[in-house]
Amino acid sequence: MIEDYEDFTPQQAKILNRYVTNTTSNIFCLRNLPEVIKGALFSRYSRSSLGLRSLLLKEFIMSEETAFNAIAGVAMKTEDGEHEIEDQIMAIKKAQNFYDRILDGFGDDSIGELGGAHLALENISLLAAKIVEDCRIGGSPLEKSTRYIYFDQKLGGEYLFYREPILMTSAHRDLYIQICNHLFKTYSELIPKLTEVMEKKFPKEHDVSDVAFTAAIRAKVLDCLRGLLPTSALTNMGMFGNGRFFETMIQKLNSHNLAEMQETGKKAYQELSKVMPSFVRRGETNNKYQQTFTQFTEQLNAELKSLSDECSENIPSMRSPGVRLIAYDSESPIKVGAALLFGQSQSGLMELQEYCRSLSEEQLARILEAGANFRENRRHKSPRALEHSFFTFEIVADFGVYRDLQRHRMLTQERQFLTCDYGYYVPSEIRDTEMEKVYCDAMETAKSAYDQIAPELPEEAQYIVPQGYNIHWYFHVNLRALQWLCELRSGAAGHSGYRFIAQEMAKQVSQVLPGFERYFKFVDYEGYELGRLGQEIRIVEKMQTRKGNE
Repeated sequence: MIEDYEDFTPQQAKILNRYVTNTTSNIFCLRNLPEVIKGALFSRYSRSSLGLRSLLLKEFIMSEETAFNAIAGVAMKTEDGEHEIEDQIMAIKKAQNFYDRILDGFGDDSIGELGGAHLALENISLLAAKIVEDCRIGGSPLEKSTRYIYFDQKLGGEYLFYREPILMTSAHRDLYIQICNHLFKTYSELIPKLTEVMEKKFPKEHDVSDVAFTAAIRAKVLDCLRGLLPTSALTNMGMFGNGRFFETMIQKLNSHNLAEMQETGKKAYQELSKVMPSFVRRGETNNKYQQTFTQFTEQLNAELKSLSDECSENIPSMRSPGVRLIAYDSESPIKVGAALLFGQSQSGLMELQEYCRSLSEEQLARILEAGANFRENRRHKSPRALEHSFFTFEIVADFGVYRDLQRHRMLTQERQFLTCDYGYYVPSEIRDTEMEKVYCDAMETAKSAYDQIAPELPEEAQYIVPQGYNIHWYFHVNLRALQWLCELRSGAAGHSGYRFIAQEMAKQVSQVLPGFERYFKFVDYEGYELGRLGQEIRIVEKMQTRKGNE
């Protein structure tokens, strides 16, 4: 390994130390640099004979055209920092032509992946959060949890839900507000009642800490009652993404029919333009790329809606809650087996498939077992050979479950509009109690309101639908991604709703292709009444250990 291949003077090293973690090793990280500089630097790096640090010095730090000092913030010294931020924004705009020229000069959209940003989306609806998360690759979202946070807080005496502007100016305004308030009120009133029931049903054992027990009970209670929350309920999201992801996300939001999505897209563009303008410029509403994308989206959706209306009335639908495997390749074991052998051989993939096709079941099983035998836990990722097998599942389950499962981005998924047409989930914990009627009355009242609004405003009517109502969607997923999803989501600490779906998908694949059962060996098929307790105990123990070491 070559070390010290770049020689810097003490003065140069001093300058560089602010922006790189090491000035001598061939492996180092960048730091203290805005996204626009990092992205342009890496773009230029791919076509330069210089090392990254030399390139940073020569073409960025020492160049007047880049406005480097102003953008990086080293030249501004103020007491409150406000002028520094303003000057930095102005400097980025001043040097924009330079950075755009570098980024555009490569003609490759992947350049947009060289810069990233952290974006906070606060007080957006649960429905909006799902639409944002539909943008999959290149972004990492983290959403406020309905399991750990009570959603019955008020601000100015009002529950926190999105006042959809079209609904608020329609004849349905009062009905919409009334039903949302009623759902929140029911949710709030049932929390202490169900908590009391849960504490009696699962009395605290003497060796379990009060903190862990309380957290586990709270999670159980909120898991049960989250179905009452309308999708208009406000949540917060934190998201990290690269420029390419954010630009695509903004374009999709700008092109959406719902006003909240358009407003979210516009604000996201405004804020991201302050930190990585060169990466999201095509998301500006007047940009030609945005305008043509909006036109494409509108035409596509209109045509598909027309075609769907022609056929849907005569085609039955999956109505009952559940999971069904509707497509798979019976030759998947042969294709996976051949792909497992490929990397360690000199043979062609097609020839290896023919070879595996000629093997007995026992001989093929030896190859498949090699891909599973040495995994000791679910975090041992299986070989990519498993990606040669695909499955399509159709699912009807409550929206709360969908919200949890939708976050798996390495698969193809599509959902239908959220409605009240597929029934709703009633938690077993409240069945045959006085709480069941209160819960069901609230859900039925919401359905009545939805049925009044939906004929006129089908998309806007989604905001009034409680999370407990079922939604219809599909997953198209390869075996490797399915293995991860099923093993992760079947864990004891998970919600019972998505645990069932994860277990069922693994079971159905194992039934039609028994040779793949070995790839689901860390799926947890057990049932747990207070599954979160073990996780909370481990969290408390870790916290106490840290405090003891301080």
